[in-house]
Amino acid sequence: MTPAGPKAKSGRGAASPVAPARLAAWRTLARVRAGATLPDALARERDRLADPRDRALAQDLATGVLRWRSALDAALAAASSRALDRLDADVLDLLRLAVYQLQHRDRLPAHAIVSDAVASTRIAGRASAAGFVNAVLRRMTRTAGAPDPLDRAVAAGDVAALAIHGAHPEWLVARWADRYGLEAAAAWLRFDNAPAPLTLRAVAPRLDREQLAVRLSAAGVASQPTTWAADGLVVPSGAAIDSAEVRAGLCVVQDEASQLVGEFAAAWGGARRLDVCAAPGGKTIALAATDALVIAGDRRPRRVRLLRDTLARAQAHAVRVVQHDAAAPLPYRAVFDCVLVDAPCSGLGTLRREPDLKWRRAERDLATMAATQQTMLAHAARVVAPGGVLVYATCSSEPEENDAVADAFLASQPAFAAAGALPAPAQAGLRRLEAADGRLRTSPVAHGLEAFFAAAFRRIG
Repeated sequence: MTPAGPKAKSGRGAASPVAPARLAAWRTLARVRAGATLPDALARERDRLADPRDRALAQDLATGVLRWRSALDAALAAASSRALDRLDADVLDLLRLAVYQLQHRDRLPAHAIVSDAVASTRIAGRASAAGFVNAVLRRMTRTAGAPDPLDRAVAAGDVAALAIHGAHPEWLVARWADRYGLEAAAAWLRFDNAPAPLTLRAVAPRLDREQLAVRLSAAGVASQPTTWAADGLVVPSGAAIDSAEVRAGLCVVQDEASQLVGEFAAAWGGARRLDVCAAPGGKTIALAATDALVIAGDRRPRRVRLLRDTLARAQAHAVRVVQHDAAAPLPYRAVFDCVLVDAPCSGLGTLRREPDLKWRRAERDLATMAATQQTMLAHAARVVAPGGVLVYATCSSEPEENDAVADAFLASQPAFAAAGALPAPAQAGLRRLEAADGRLRTSPVAHGLEAFFAAAFRRIG
């Protein structure tokens, strides 16, 4: 089967006995299996669905399966007469979708979920598996409702069980358990497995978050201020994405921890600023909130287009957008007072929003990514003006990509020193999060935030 799903009976055109959202979720999983990222796969399938409710359901189902995959597979393995690795990949995804609905969604009765899954096998061209799918799922409906096993895994000191039922790779859970303890690791897994709220950032100076909240409320969108970030709003209900405020670029969709990295970089000031890995543009907007000259760039043409679109909607017209490769020498002189390198990384700090990443990454990837990050920092250092500040940031939970890269940079660059504490104008929430060493580290367990990191270095020579 192609990543786009089955061609002969895709659920489009002739009426299908299966809800179009469920077929779209299945095709999304096929795309992810073929190498697409979850956001890209969802975007392709959402375009095929006219009803916003179908689009929301397809996203929930596909994301839920990827979020809980190992736990779903453990439940399936216990109910299946066949080893899961011997099942057709399409059939396995259909089973996962059904088990996710049985265990985590209660809008449909169990018999309807089973019936949908069986009908889906026929639409998928896997009719021979219909009986097997029916038997496995009916067996599971009789054993549903088992208690959450995470507490038992913690009590038993069983990292493997914690990883399976917490739906994360065992190598990553073992790392978190070693660093923070089993209870904290279990809390981290629960954080990652809870749906992330929609978070907006008001675009200053066009309006502040209080003004944004008033405008959203008038449109029937509820919101509340973020705990730490100065310009953020969490949206618990309402169609914020379709609001006039989002369409007009008066706010951007941006996670709170990501907002804090933008605040951290902007706090260092400077008349000339460079955002090296700028797309999609949320942090660029933070850097451009004053009258500073801002250059923003990225490597791939598609990312540059995304950056341009974000800045255009936000009316950040003074930002100059360029295409450059941060892994190569940058085409600038040492004229920037502030340079931000929000480096490509494992993304392991963002698994709540991007659950497909945890199944893509391997522990060996960390060293490779850290080497690339060090190269990018070395190139960026050459364009920092004397007295200027270089900010390094990631959305990774792992020290190899964070403190180890920052420490290696300082050890290899005698012209730079740790920048120290944030300047006085920094926002109160950011100041409360700043560590004694001047670095920013956000944590699901300590702060209720995704795991981001930032460090600042000042050029002294």
